[in-house]
Amino acid sequence: MDLQQRINAFAKLGRFLCQFKTDGITKDDTVTSNDLFFEGFKHQIKLAKEHNGWFTEANILFSLESWCKALTDNNIKQWISKYNFNLSEPKTIGIIMAGNIPLVGFHDFLSVLISGHKVLVKQSSNDKHLLPFLAKYLEVVEPGFKDKITFTEGKLENFDAVIATGSDNTARYFEYYFKDKPSIVRKNRNSVAVLTGNETHEQLEALSDDMFRYYGLGCRNVSKLFVPKDYNFEAFFKAVYKWHHVIHEAKYANNYDYNKAVYLMSEFDMLENGFLMVKEDPSYASPIATVFYETYDSEDDLKKKLKSDSDKIQCVVADGFMKNEVDFGETQKPQLWDYADNVDTVEFLLKI
Repeated sequence: MDLQQRINAFAKLGRFLCQFKTDGITKDDTVTSNDLFFEGFKHQIKLAKEHNGWFTEANILFSLESWCKALTDNNIKQWISKYNFNLSEPKTIGIIMAGNIPLVGFHDFLSVLISGHKVLVKQSSNDKHLLPFLAKYLEVVEPGFKDKITFTEGKLENFDAVIATGSDNTARYFEYYFKDKPSIVRKNRNSVAVLTGNETHEQLEALSDDMFRYYGLGCRNVSKLFVPKDYNFEAFFKAVYKWHHVIHEAKYANNYDYNKAVYLMSEFDMLENGFLMVKEDPSYASPIATVFYETYDSEDDLKKKLKSDSDKIQCVVADGFMKNEVDFGETQKPQLWDYADNVDTVEFLLKI
């Protein structure tokens, strides 16, 4: 199986996923092998929703639509154009996946297979229904993948390198356990937004997408705001109101009620609007239904702080503040070349 065959297979997968969008699920009879997989994947979406209450249909379909847009022939070729794919010998790459948002480990899965390696996947129990089904689709549209993809529920064994994603605590275990293997170990990260007070309503409304999509559970979700001294949150609260419906979803509402009770009993100062709490706090990781904020005096000092804390930050949302910033509303729309933790996964895989 050559590189072009791998590209073709993932582009076909992208076309398959384009049937599952946030504005509805519509069958396209021109999609390769659709009669075998369309109804089955609808069932997997149903199972994923039933298994994990955070995986609403809206969140699953948002993830699928994002991959539909990413997995085009042109996009894949643009992504891989800078690499040399002449592997001397394919290796087996273990991937330990997180389960915080739907298909969160798909980019690692894609990177391993597009590089020509074999993949050994250990999924999170929170996100176990979607990827194995999509792997079967790949094996049907490109039979060369049949001996390249393995899933395991047990201990990872017989692999040459590993990509592991977890918390700061599990990362210490990963680093010890995989110390004799080439590895990428990812820890907790959060995303931040830098506000000046001059943002438009549209920018702040887009920021609310960065905060609330996937209930804020992803590392690319904004959980912390940096604002000028004496920042007025009135325009911010008006803009985020577009997400007020989230309070009607039971798991979110339970977290909101619990965290609000904790803050009130602890007599913490906070602002809230009935579905979101805003609390001044130096931490980056905020609880569900809460966004933390911190004030800054000087942009230069803030840039230094963000640089020194770069190992805790996934994205910085801003408008003309710094290099490599992300536009408002774009954190959950990464391109194929936007690597987690800024570690080039494909470069790592091609050097093994």
